[in-house]
Amino acid sequence: MSEHSSRLARGHARKSDGPPRTRTPRQDRPDRLAQLLRQVRACRLCEAELPLGARPVVQLAASARLLIVGQAPGSKVHESGTPWSDASGLRLRQWLQLDPAVFYDASRVAIMPMGLCYPGAGTGAGAGAGAGGGDRPPRPECAPHWHQRLLAQLPRLRLTLLLGQYAQRYYLGPRRQGSLTETVRSYADYAPQFFPLPHPSWRSAIWMRQHPWFEAEVIPALRAAVARLV
Repeated sequence: MSEHSSRLARGHARKSDGPPRTRTPRQDRPDRLAQLLRQVRACRLCEAELPLGARPVVQLAASARLLIVGQAPGSKVHESGTPWSDASGLRLRQWLQLDPAVFYDASRVAIMPMGLCYPGAGTGAGAGAGAGGGDRPPRPECAPHWHQRLLAQLPRLRLTLLLGQYAQRYYLGPRRQGSLTETVRSYADYAPQFFPLPHPSWRSAIWMRQHPWFEAEVIPALRAAVARLV
């Protein structure tokens, strides 16, 4: 991503050479993120595998400093088209101590799941708080196709929350610990770029009772990190 930013900067410098213009180079350039979001929302890459069809759900603005990378939209989010508009979203906002007005302010908070569309119901939970039930895993085509292209349009991004094992596997790779629990407990090792968390599904309530250090230690650190940005 740094190479991409450097190329953009060099290209900007070249366009700035020459006689004065009545419009700034910034105004002359197309809104790349707006164009990319239109492409995202028109994506039908894996529609044949989606039981309810394609409906990509993202929230992005170039000014966002916080990014939330979750698993994939659930059925309620698919219906509403609004990210985290379900019980998991309520729990997540409680963890972050953010009210909906801030959480849904795209200029401050970006939201980009591993799979942009609802994958359907299945037996693979992948929420990091227990197995059995839940939705299917995010479609594997999605993140490799879209994430880096979208991240390149978030120049002010400072912190990425990685919710659940799919996001942690993709973004942390071999830096992950032996389990999601160990990765979350080692959250400070991934600062300041990443903050690993369990997925805030209903299973996380059980997981939190089994691991009281999460509420005592991790949640306060999470809230402080988020408050500094939004």
